[in-house]
Amino acid sequence: MQLRTSAIICAMRTHGEHGAIVRALTPDNGLLAGYVRGGRSRRLRAVLVPGNLVEADFRARTAEQLPGLTVELSHSRAGLLAEPLAAAAIDWLTTLTAVALAEGQPYPRLYAMLDAALAAIEYAPSARGWAAAAVRYELLLMAELGYALDLSACAATGQRDDLAFVSPKSGAAISGAAGRPYADRLLPLPAFLVESGSEEEWPEILAGLRLTGHFLSRDILVDRRADVLDARERMVARLARLA
Repeated sequence: MQLRTSAIICAMRTHGEHGAIVRALTPDNGLLAGYVRGGRSRRLRAVLVPGNLVEADFRARTAEQLPGLTVELSHSRAGLLAEPLAAAAIDWLTTLTAVALAEGQPYPRLYAMLDAALAAIEYAPSARGWAAAAVRYELLLMAELGYALDLSACAATGQRDDLAFVSPKSGAAISGAAGRPYADRLLPLPAFLVESGSEEEWPEILAGLRLTGHFLSRDILVDRRADVLDARERMVARLARLA
């Protein structure tokens, strides 16, 4: 194996006295793991920060061997770690990616959307400018893993307008008229997820996070992977204080 590609650092853990095992999302080869010699050094620790964009060089003699990995920093987001909300968001999105995706499966749309969401965290003038992007990233990740929500039409009537709820069991949209009598048993569907040009206000953003959180915890982040939901709760709690 020999691959040189751009990549987004998603996770890093120390290995041995000096090395580190890094998991990074690539545009065409999906999530890949590699061993970085000297990854615990001061110079490389600043490079191997989740959220950073790097030029990665993976090399292995056999397909079964963990590749050696060398990295060159392309764009650093390490400075955002000093901002609690931005740090919480980056921590969650990269952790979700590292834990949920199988290695070696291409997810070009996820790579593009993760890169865009991280850029929004970095450059948006307020958290409202990127929080909706985080919701959309979670929805896309679920869809790529086979757990897409059906938000195209009402499951009860077939109508495509007035979609206001989602069934917590089926993940299908329900119209306001059909769902209102059962509203306490349904999840609110934010308008910005189904109506182009809809404003992304805080109540709807938080409703979107509640929606995606329900299905992530039920279908994807189960068993040992459920521990990573703590990172999500930190982000959501900080966002709720802004609403």
